Amino acid sequence: MDEWLDIAWVKIVDAMEHFAALLNTILAPLNHHLGAAVVIFLLVAMLVAFTRLMAKIYNTRRYTELKQNYEHWYELRQEAMACEDDEKGKALARNIDQGQLNKAYYDYFFEGLLKSIITTILPICFLAAYINSAYSPDRLIHSLGRDAIFKISRSEGDPVVVSAFFWFVICLLLVHLTWFSVSLIIKRGSRKKAVNGDAKLEEKPQEAPEN
Repeated sequence: MDEWLDIAWVKIVDAMEHFAALLNTILAPLNHHLGAAVVIFLLVAMLVAFTRLMAKIYNTRRYTELKQNYEHWYELRQEAMACEDDEKGKALARNIDQGQLNKAYYDYFFEGLLKSIITTILPICFLAAYINSAYSPDRLIHSLGRDAIFKISRSEGDPVVVSAFFWFVICLLLVHLTWFSVSLIIKRGSRKKAVNGDAKLEEKPQEAPEN
């Protein structure tokens, strides 16, 4: 078993190294024409789009079953809480929590965490490691003639140095914030259109006066 795991790990490392070499070949002309900062930002934007797409389309059978099981027991708890007799409703809800809902929640939560690791955390870690290596100070000096992505001058003291990894983190936050803001604007626009459409349907045309 250990030997098989060692072989699998070596193959994974080799595949990642080949993929990193391919990325270096593809990004070399872009780094020259657009600059490292723009290329890193574009990589992060594609990464966020990829992870969000994967989070939507990648669902294991176990994850789907656990989600349905959790939602089933949660709906039963809501129905119990809606009981006219408050004490009876609370007792039923407590029994559901202790009997099934808590276990269903934790199973669903940890399966969702595993899904997030596969679809989001691992791709982010891979790109972070790639950027930290491909845009190291030595390589930046060789390709751009400086050892950082940015150097912000200050009136006193040494300039603020923005490394490739730090710029990657900034881009990740900016892209996520932009994605969230755009999604919020789209949702508000859709909700406003729906409300306006319902209002128009409720308006009754005035009857024409009889002659």
